[in-house]
This record gives sequence, C-alpha cells and structure tokens, in this order.
Amino acid sequence: MEQIYIFDTTLRDGEQSPGASMEMEQKLELARQLERLGVDVIEAGFPVSSPEQFKACQAIANEIRGCSIAVLSRAVEKDLDAAIEAVKGAAKPRIHTFVSTSDIHMKHKLKKDPEAVLQMAVAAVKYARNKVAEVEFSPEDATRSDLDFMCRVLEKVIDAGATILNIPDTVGYTTPDEFAATIKAIRNRVPNIDKAIISVHCHNDLGLAVANTLAALQAGARQAEVTINGIGERAGNASLEELVMALKVRKDTLGMETNINTQEIWRSSKMLSNIIGFPIARNKAIVGENAFAHESGIHQDGMLKNRQTYEIMTPQSVGRSDSKLVLGRHSGMHGFKSRLAELGVKLEANELEHAYQRFLEIADRKREVFDEDLLALVTEELHHGENQHQLDYFTVFSGNLAIPTATVRLAVGSEKIEEAATGDGPVDAIFKAIDRCLGITSSLIEYHVQALTPGQQAMGEVSVLIEIDGLRLSGRGNSTDILEASARAYLSACNRRIVMKQFRNPQGMSL
Repeated sequence: MEQIYIFDTTLRDGEQSPGASMEMEQKLELARQLERLGVDVIEAGFPVSSPEQFKACQAIANEIRGCSIAVLSRAVEKDLDAAIEAVKGAAKPRIHTFVSTSDIHMKHKLKKDPEAVLQMAVAAVKYARNKVAEVEFSPEDATRSDLDFMCRVLEKVIDAGATILNIPDTVGYTTPDEFAATIKAIRNRVPNIDKAIISVHCHNDLGLAVANTLAALQAGARQAEVTINGIGERAGNASLEELVMALKVRKDTLGMETNINTQEIWRSSKMLSNIIGFPIARNKAIVGENAFAHESGIHQDGMLKNRQTYEIMTPQSVGRSDSKLVLGRHSGMHGFKSRLAELGVKLEANELEHAYQRFLEIADRKREVFDEDLLALVTEELHHGENQHQLDYFTVFSGNLAIPTATVRLAVGSEKIEEAATGDGPVDAIFKAIDRCLGITSSLIEYHVQALTPGQQAMGEVSVLIEIDGLRLSGRGNSTDILEASARAYLSACNRRIVMKQFRNPQGMSL
C-alpha cells in the first residue's frame, strides 16, 4: 500500500469561504480535532494577513504536537518573516510559499515577466529554508501555466531547498485525465523530482476536485490538500472525507492508504459545521443526513436482508450511528412492517394492511414519516385525541428594544395550564412557554414557514421538527397569524409525544 499524506487546509483555504471566518479559539478547537483525526499536516493560516491570523497560527503551532504545522506565505520577505515567526514553536514547522506561474496571472496580477517570477520563487524558498527544515512551494494557477516554464521553476526551487511541490488547480479548471498527464509530465521532465514529494490542491469549480485529486495520486502525487466538508474559495476544495473514504473503500484498485482515523470524520464534519454555521447538505457524500438513509422499498428490502446490497461502507466506519431506513412514499410493506416491529408494535395481517394504506396516504403529503407518525396512525382511531393539549390563547410582547415575552394557556379536558416565558424572539418565547406548561425540555431541529395562499392575508403553514428525550417529533400548524401557526405546529409536535409515551412498548403490543 502506498502512503498518502493528508494536508488539511480547512483553517486556511477553508476559512476563506465567504462567511466562514473563525475566532482564534475556534481555530484552535478545530486544530485539536484535526490532530485527533490523524491528518499529517495542518495548514493553520496566512499569518501576515492580520494580527488575529498571526496569533491563531502561533497558538496552533505552539500547542499541536502530533502533526506538521504549515503556514502560507507569498514569495516576499515580509510574508516569510511573519510565517517563520508564527510557526517557530511547532514540533514540525513548515513554510508553504507560492507565486503565480500562469501567463494570465503573471501579466495581470503580478505584472512581472517569467524570469522575474522564477527569481522570486527561488529567493523565497532559499530564505525560508534557512529558517525551517521543511519548505513547500506552489506554482499558483499551475493547471493554466506553460508546462515547460513551470517544470523549470520546480527544478530550481528543489535546488533551492523545497522538499514538497504542490501543484494547485487554483481555479478548478482541469479534468482528471488532463491533470494526471500534468503530474506524469512533471515526474518525467523535472530531473531532480526524486528529491521532493508531489502534492496536489484541487478546487471544485466544475465539481471535479476529488476526481482530479484521485487521478493525480494515481499518476504519482503522494500528498493531497483537502478540507473538511470541502469548504474553501468559491465552490470549495477537494473534500477530505470523500477522498479518504474513496481511498479506503477502493483500496483494492487504488492501492493507497492514509493515517486518517476515519471514525473521527463525522465528529470533525459536525464540529466545523457548528463553528462556522454552514449546514451540511443532506445529500453530501459520507457526512450528509441522507448518506446512510434508504427510502426506496427495493433498497429497504435489500438492506434488511444484507446491508452490503446497498451500502459500500458502514456508517460506523466514519463515526456515525447506524443506517436509517427512512419511511416515505417510496417505501414498501417490508420496510413499514420492520419499522413497526422495531417500535414494538404488533398488528394482525388485516390491521397491518389497513395501517399501511393509511401510511401511504400520509407519506404522499410529507417528505418523511417519523416514528411518532407511525404510532399515531395505528392508535389515533382508538383514542380520538384523548389527553391532547389544545391552544386556548397566547399573547406576545416583543420589539427591537424589548425582551420577547409570551404567555400561553393550554387546555386539556377541563383543565387549564398557563405559563409565561422569555426567548430570543417571539416564536422562541412561545415555544418555551409551551415547554413550561407541559413540563418538558425540547430542542428545535427544523422550522419552516410557507404561504398557502397569495396576498397579505395569506394562510401560512408552519412545520417544525423537535426532539424531546431522544424522540424526534414533527408538527404542523396553519393560521393567517404566523405566531399562532407556530404555536399550533409546536403543540402538535408535543402532542405526538403523548402518543409515543402511551403506545411505544419495547415488549411489543397488540392493537
């Protein structure tokens, strides 16, 4: 197995995603997780860009001991001095310096001729190599550079002391075959290439970042520059989790391995998402909500017989919990019956068929049918809303200079329950007041609003997904007043909990 080094640039290129800036403590927290994940190199940032960047790079270099710490620098002494100072406390410091080599960059950005750019590159590498043992050099916009000129630059920077040559597809322009040919040409045309490791840094503008990286590794590159969740400039970078799991799952044909502890992938992904506030797309490979979820009846039937029919890796291998059979309009009787059995519900054959038909009616109206929906549909005819709380009234006091406060009164039979609460906004205050009435603590997972009719007096529908005691509960509410619709939706979800508590029986039950 060939060893592939993972260079994580989440804290540098990843942070350059619009809106993804991190505070120093957040960067340090993520760096600790990257160390647990097992990356070989952490690119901590661009020290000269700001005092805060410098402090964050320095803090990471001083604390993280289990991997190399790299910092970025343009090929100018001011940048190099800041980089050297920031990383000097690292156990394994690395300076990553770069200069553009494409005609379009040299002409329009640098306004320098090729010979001047060559001298800048050599001078920067020599300067850095006199201060640290490990220097990485990147010819920016490599995939649009003249190959002969770029190879000449690479040869000279190796002579100057660079031991890692990073070939970046800076604008996500190349294709897998083309990029593989570029890496092979570098290996053939640079006479001293045996003294350096070839690295690749691919952007995702055409959605090819991971494919291009894999092609380059197959062509002889041995370091991959990636980010958690694929974040980065514009459309982002090659995704660490996708690349690493591709190498692991297809090691039979690729013959490569990494030092990554794949069971830390899910935690790393969620941590980054929480820190920068970027939600993970449901269909995102490896870490998306749907990555190990199955709704199709054919797929569910196969999964129940043998997981390998529709899963090429286990969720546990990336640190996730078990696979999920999602019940929806595409689910079959097999998946429906299996889920009821897991919930401890036993039905006779005719009851099961009737419940399944009612399930299909519900599934046609909503994206996903949750456990509480299943239990409600098989019990509601027997209980007719018994012990269900109704919204009696609510009032809200709110404003941009006031603390939002809500008073809510619920009715259950002849009993009235009234409570007040404050919140981050009027909706949050209403939800917290309902929690007080019911004596529960809940977490809001999803909140959606849509207009059902046009005009200013439109009927609005609110749908919520909440979690109480580990149960996920959905609810909907309609009103021309969006606050009332929110209260009704939330109470609807809470009422489903009553069904769950009354009829979820781990020993099984017959209805």
